[in-house]
Amino acid sequence: MTGRIQLAINVDDLGESIGFYTKLFGAEPAKVRPGYANFAITEPPLKLILLENPGQGGTLNHLGVEVADTDAVDAEQRRLAEVGLASIEEREATCCYAKQNKFWVEGTPDGERWEIYTVLEDSQTFWGQDGGQGWAAVEAALDAGPSASPAATTQCCGTESAGQAAGGVAVP
Repeated sequence: MTGRIQLAINVDDLGESIGFYTKLFGAEPAKVRPGYANFAITEPPLKLILLENPGQGGTLNHLGVEVADTDAVDAEQRRLAEVGLASIEEREATCCYAKQNKFWVEGTPDGERWEIYTVLEDSQTFWGQDGGQGWAAVEAALDAGPSASPAATTQCCGTESAGQAAGGVAVP
């Protein structure tokens, strides 16, 4: 798989974390929004996502692989299906201040959340225009294990603060 690894972590204080990671990687964030920041690090190739979730700081939110385009998303989804890994598909989903085509891998052995995605365009909102998207449904589907349905409703990665700032539903 060709792409860039994504590491999304929960942080207690977004400003403090931005300062730390700016120093650590010697790079400014590529995007900063309420409750959210991302760094597009060239070397090592990394997409670092900071999600402000007070009380959850230092914990993993989810993992991912950012690929070049929708064709690469589709190719990876087919490849993983061939080796028996089911997925939850999302098309034109607004998540993390970007419209994306992606899928979530189901059935990870230790419950970690992996998404394979491409960014279609920037968004001014975290979860879409109505804020009606949320992490809870994707998490419930992933917890249920490999599903028989080929697609889920459009959802997003999880954060309480960013969702609230964007007018969305808070996720515990």
